[in-house]
Amino acid sequence: MILKLFELNKINLSNNKFLLFYGKNDGLINDEVSKYKSKFKIVEKYDEKEIVENVEKFFQNILTGSLFEKDKCVIINNGSDKLIKIIDELIEKQVEDILFIVLSDNLDKKSKLRKKFEVEKNLVIVPFYPDTNETLFKLAQTFFRKEKIPISSENISFIVNKCSGNRGYLKNELKKIELFAKNKKNITTENLFKLINLTENYNIFELVDNCLAKNYKKTVNILNENNFGSEDCIIITRTFLNKLKKIRELSYDLEKNKNINLTISKAKPPIFWKDKEITTQQLLKWKPREIEELIYDVNNIELQIKKSSSNHINIISNFLLEKSAQ
Repeated sequence: MILKLFELNKINLSNNKFLLFYGKNDGLINDEVSKYKSKFKIVEKYDEKEIVENVEKFFQNILTGSLFEKDKCVIINNGSDKLIKIIDELIEKQVEDILFIVLSDNLDKKSKLRKKFEVEKNLVIVPFYPDTNETLFKLAQTFFRKEKIPISSENISFIVNKCSGNRGYLKNELKKIELFAKNKKNITTENLFKLINLTENYNIFELVDNCLAKNYKKTVNILNENNFGSEDCIIITRTFLNKLKKIRELSYDLEKNKNINLTISKAKPPIFWKDKEITTQQLLKWKPREIEELIYDVNNIELQIKKSSSNHINIISNFLLEKSAQ
């Protein structure tokens, strides 16, 4: 059953135990998943690869929980057609008191998993489309109105444009502005320029780009020249994932048309002219399957960073150097 995001509130979770969220809007998907996580005392997270490699262990964890583990939410990342048999078995076993949320980056019309969720009434699928500057502007505008922070439309546009269409970045910047704006009569463009980490964000983009282009020396130089801290590590992994998803799409197009110049010129949204050369290098270095594996690796690195109490920058630095040297 296909639903739009605003229709999700209408569903009965007692009848619809399986949700599939897919699309290229990680920020919005994360927001929606957070709402469901807050409704459950127990939340378990799995990656599809982890489940497929040990199906028996997954079912054992799901089906043999104690009485205290009822009413829980199970989140499965990186879902694909490989999950179909597992979902069928879960439905057949009539697993109760568990909500399953499957997350997937992009499922094309040929996807069997997508088709299954679209046609079966007890399954719910919701597409999450990429944010535009217009949707992010409205998000920021609503935030400032709610918090009663005086700011011009021009400065809202300034903030949105500097966040490169990334909802996560925008929300981080809005939090900083909220703290700064207390007891302020107005926020100027100069205030915003100092508040928003434009230079740091640029260096992170440059770091990720050169790593993916396998420019080892440049990657080393950027790491040495910038004092990245623990708070930057998640931003680096998020930037890496967003870039990988764009490169993955281009890589599949390149496989079809066998013409790298055509692939670059037809990219949507258009690739900025300064970025065309390094994007070409990246496409020549990575095949679609390798990109899929790298996305999985970056997700694992982010998980390591979140679990580790220290050495965050060492974890991400070693990973970047390893990948740029391959």
